[in-house]
Formats: sequence, C-alpha cells, structure tokens
Amino acid sequence: MSKSSTGSRLPRAKGIDMATFYSHKECAKKVKRIVLPSRNRQIVEEFITILGMKEKFEHYDVPIPNKVVMYGPPGTGKTLTAFYMAKRLELPLILVRLDAIIHSHLGETASNVRKIFDYAKASPCVLFLDEFDAIARTRENNDEVKEMSRVVNTLLQCLDEFEGESIFAAATNLEAELDNAIWRRFDTKMTYSLPDEVGRSEYISLLLDGFEHQEQVKQRASERLSGCSYADMEQIILKAKRKAIIEDSPLCPAHIDDAFAEYNPKSMS
Repeated sequence: MSKSSTGSRLPRAKGIDMATFYSHKECAKKVKRIVLPSRNRQIVEEFITILGMKEKFEHYDVPIPNKVVMYGPPGTGKTLTAFYMAKRLELPLILVRLDAIIHSHLGETASNVRKIFDYAKASPCVLFLDEFDAIARTRENNDEVKEMSRVVNTLLQCLDEFEGESIFAAATNLEAELDNAIWRRFDTKMTYSLPDEVGRSEYISLLLDGFEHQEQVKQRASERLSGCSYADMEQIILKAKRKAIIEDSPLCPAHIDDAFAEYNPKSMS
C-alpha cells in the first residue's frame, strides 16, 4: 500500500474503502503549526497520559477513555487535534470520508458504519470522523427518516462495543444536532472557539517563522485577522507570502492588507 504526503486510500482487501490512511509520521508533518487552547491541550495531554498507564487503570477497574468528540466553529483546530493525537500516540490516522459512507440504498449506510468500526477494532489507529452530525443527528426530529434512525442505532452499538488499542475521534460544528444518546457515549469532550489574542499571536508567529518579514507585520496581522479562524488566518498569510515572493521583497503590512481584502473571510463579512 503506497502512502503519500497526502495520505492514501485503504485497500478494499482490508474491508474498507471509505477512508484515507495517514501514517503517524505523515500526521507529524501536518501538526507542525498547531495552537491548542490551554484547556484543550491539558485534556489531550491527560488523555494520552492515561493511555500510557493502561495497566494501572485496569488494576483499579477504571475504564480507559477511547472516544473523543470535538465541537465548535469551522477552522478552529478540531481536525488538526485528531492528527496531533495520532502523532503523539504513534498510531495511523484513518480519516473517514462521509461521501463514501452515506448511501442512498436502504441499510447500506448503517452497514458502512459497522465496517469502519470493525476495521478500527482489528487495526490499532485513530479513527476520525469529521462532520459527525451527518450520521449522528438526533432521532427526535419529526422529519427524520427511518434509515438515519437505523444509522444512529448502529452507531450506538458500535460505540458501546468499541474497545482495543484504537481511539475514536469525532468532530462537528453542530453539536446541538447530535443525538443525546450518542453524546453520552463520549468519555472526552472538547470545545473549540475562534482564537483569542494570545492564540492569534502564537499562530501568526508560527506561520511567519523562517519567512523574511518587516518588524511591523506581526502586529498588523494580529489586528487585521482578529475574528478569523485559524484556517482563514493560514490562507491569508499564505496569500500574503506569495505576494512578497512575487515582488522579491520581505513580507510587509501592505501584503497582509491586500491578502485580507482578496480572501475576504466569511467570519468578517
């Protein structure tokens, strides 16, 4: 199985063709620039510490956490956290593709959910499912079709049976839409928000590290990018860097202003 820097599809022979495989080394490359709020970093570190003390927890008959749900606005670091956990645990990350799981044929979606969990039980990994609300939406809605109720029921069974060396991580921007029973199955919950001034300044420093820039750039970028997500900040800084490279000059505040105006982040419009 070939593994590129962008991950590779899992082969059909292993019973799952609905996800992309990233080795823990590939995960490490993706998290070179990650900023976690102090509370979330503490949760991750404690989570990893517990996993490293498995025998002691088993001795005291205290369950080991193995399910994490992350929720908050888009672009705030949920996906990167999953890659970071895989890197720290030295496990591959299996990124599930929703377009391949959700099927129009009756019963096929629930069957696909079962397959990905069976794979994770047999092969130690961090199993990551983004936009989790697409298959874990509350069953209380009057317009909820029976097929998706069946999916939620299957998902509940899979979560209850989930054990072994793997970790299940889910992310959603719509936590209020999750079924209450699904919500209760997670032993670890992390909330994400748009970066504050400290997080914004730290991330800008990471993005500018090693790139020639004028002294005023960091301050200008911090002011200009207030209210942006980490994902928006990255794209704006990259656009500004391209402008500097074209002009063969150090990055300057004008590059930041022009890049911001061109990108026009939704969070600011």
